[in-house]
Amino acid sequence: MRMMMSMTGGGGTYYKNVKEKSYTVDKEFMGKEFLVKESLPNLQWKMEGETRVIGGYNCFKATAIRVASKTDFRNFRPKKEDAVATKPEDAAKKTSLLDALDMPKESIITAWYTPEIPVSQGPENYWGLPGLILEVNDGKTVILCSKVVLNPKVKTEIKASTKGKVTTQKKFDETVLKKMEEFREMNQGRGGNGGMRMRIGG
Repeated sequence: MRMMMSMTGGGGTYYKNVKEKSYTVDKEFMGKEFLVKESLPNLQWKMEGETRVIGGYNCFKATAIRVASKTDFRNFRPKKEDAVATKPEDAAKKTSLLDALDMPKESIITAWYTPEIPVSQGPENYWGLPGLILEVNDGKTVILCSKVVLNPKVKTEIKASTKGKVTTQKKFDETVLKKMEEFREMNQGRGGNGGMRMRIGG
């Protein structure tokens, strides 16, 4: 898992245009820069009855189900049979690096938004609620807003990144998975047992 995160590099900076329903994010993968341009996901939010206060703002809970990204390794976990050492002949039967991972097909998103700041915005590519999303949880990762500045004295101009090879999210995912598979096959060719030991946590 640590090797995967190292290969994929930094997460980049998100630029989101709600009016055009699109986003741009610059990503680095194995020393190369990519510029992912894609439409914002149209999440079907379900309004829940719970409320809480975040940073002094009254927030409401909303949930949605979204398809899990094949290259978001934050949510991947090794399958139970791969969590322990396996025999070389058993490991050689693996046809793909991702065979050793549990890949959720979808994840439940929990968001807390405040109508007191009536903008349909949120972190990364989360949006679509009648208020600013101050916290979002995808089951494994929590993004929490730590500071809100309204009507700042110094205006900040927000521009989308322009560096990197322009691509779509689908093509970027395919590139990452292909390179990871090549990396696995290269290790096998060096006399490895074909398995990739992963330690998650501590």
